[in-house]
Amino acid sequence: MYGVIEGTGFEVIEPDFEACVIGHARVERLWTGARWSEGPVWFAAGRYLLWSDIPNNRILRWDETDGSVSTFRAPSNNSNGHTVDRQGRLVSCEHLARRVTRTEHDGSVTVLADQYQGKRLNSPNDVVVKSDGSVWFTDPSYGILMDYEGDRAESEIGACHVYRVAPDGTLSIVADDYLKPNGLAFSPDESLLYIADTGATHHENGPKHIRRHAVHPDGTLSGGEIFAECTNGLFDGFRLDRDGRIWSSAADGVHCYAPDGRLIGKVLIPELVANVCFGGPKLNRLFICGTTSLYSAYLNVNGVSPL
Repeated sequence: MYGVIEGTGFEVIEPDFEACVIGHARVERLWTGARWSEGPVWFAAGRYLLWSDIPNNRILRWDETDGSVSTFRAPSNNSNGHTVDRQGRLVSCEHLARRVTRTEHDGSVTVLADQYQGKRLNSPNDVVVKSDGSVWFTDPSYGILMDYEGDRAESEIGACHVYRVAPDGTLSIVADDYLKPNGLAFSPDESLLYIADTGATHHENGPKHIRRHAVHPDGTLSGGEIFAECTNGLFDGFRLDRDGRIWSSAADGVHCYAPDGRLIGKVLIPELVANVCFGGPKLNRLFICGTTSLYSAYLNVNGVSPL
């Protein structure tokens, strides 16, 4: 069956997408009231989801036990992307403070990176943690281009890179050939790193694709071929399921790509989507940050466990 499955929000483009969806499941809107939703992250022990409302300078918290939404942190330094590290701690990208931080179990905040070779970072955007404890993040200039998502400022570094914080705290550039590096995620076995480039936002005919790199034991990357071109808007944040499919944000919802780069299906959302993550006890629930709202959909796939 091809096309939109009536009443569900799922669109089948290739037959293999049918195995990813549950016939009677539906896309649900869980909450609305944000200005620009981003960076969802699931905390299994507490059964809650955190996500950013960047212009409103706050991190919001959705509770799975009762569906309530509350403010987790405000002000949040215009936080954007988040992840959870191997010890269950929140790792965040902050536009306003131009840094990557970790929230400790006691609530204190540790700065992981805020400058490179004595120059301030631009505005860290999205972040992932590898099993060896290294922290990888993108640093486009969106948070310093205007006052809406941070403070307008000149880039001290003069370019937008992808960085790695080694377990010993050393910061290094792992990719320097991106115009606007954005979302990023590892393959399930961590042998590959996928990175989105949204350079088309500020460069005519600029990139709007996801690239794929090989990851080496010393923390370096090679390759970087284009994995997929966005067919509607731009890719932003994305996550992989355990079988290596990519579930990426786009202008019309979430696009699902097979490991070979084929667009096999979509989760249609009536708003521009910025980011997604898997959550729930079985990691089979996709949480979706639309512009003003938080959505979810149960799937017949499971996300990669962050722990």
